[in-house]
Formats: sequence, C-alpha cells, structure tokens
Amino acid sequence: MALTNRYKSATGAGTAAALILVLVFGSPWYATWATENTDAGTAGGWFLQLLAWPRWYLDSDDSIQDILAADLKAILVVALTALFLYLLPGSQLARARGTLSQFFAGWASYIFAGAFAALLTTLIQSNPSLLGAFKAAGDGTTYGFFVGWIVGLVTLGSWRGTRS
Repeated sequence: MALTNRYKSATGAGTAAALILVLVFGSPWYATWATENTDAGTAGGWFLQLLAWPRWYLDSDDSIQDILAADLKAILVVALTALFLYLLPGSQLARARGTLSQFFAGWASYIFAGAFAALLTTLIQSNPSLLGAFKAAGDGTTYGFFVGWIVGLVTLGSWRGTRS
C-alpha cells in the first residue's frame, strides 16, 4: 500500500524533515566537507556552509560545555520544530489542505526553532553573554529562513490533527 499525503501529518512530516536536515547536514563529515570544499564568498558556497549550522559532534577539541551546547542545539532544532508545527494555528485553521498557510507555518516553525535553539544553548556555552545570545539567535534565524522552506514544502498538503 503506497503512502500518500493524506496519511502524513504535517507535524510528523515537518519533524522528520528537520531531523534529516540536522542529521545529514549537521554531521561532522558534511560540516568538514562544506568548510574545506566550498567558498563562503559565493552564494552556493555560503548556502552549503549554512546547511551545517546546527552541527553536532562526536569528538572535538572544544570544551565539554561547547560540545554539549552544540549537540543540544541540534536536538532542540528538531524538538522545537515539532513543537512549533503543533502550536502554529495557521494551517490548522485552513479550510483546504495544500494552502500556502501550511507552507508558511512549516517555514516559520523552522525559523523559530533555529532562533530559540541558538538562544537557549548559548546560556550553557563557556563564557556566555547576552550579546552572544542575541548574535546566536540571529544566526539561528538566518539558518531557519534560508533552510526552513524545505520543511515548509514537506508540510504542504499534509493533514492536521487526528484522523478517525
């Protein structure tokens, strides 16, 4: 039996997309490749490096606080995406599936998730500061804005709530 959009919840689909984005592009292998093989001075290189923003680590020479903060940030991006997809009412109130409100709700969820994940994890990094938290939230917002459209596309046409 083939699965179609009518069997896919927007929250589940968007969360799965966020998980794949973070697992694949936030991996140490991709992040190293993007840093060494792309030019941040070009649009394509900048975007490929931006994809690696919620990096997670297996090992590093950084302090344990910074490693924990980076790993927690990657986890929070996924968890907060699920939370915001569930809470944003725009697509839940839309009369028809597949409307632009679903796309924008998915996209906005990823923007908010990136910003809040960065803001919260800055507090556990070594030498946290309010300015550092604001800058990190800006980085998370930038990441969510330029990558979140993927989550928006995945949630487009999905059903909301429970089916009987």
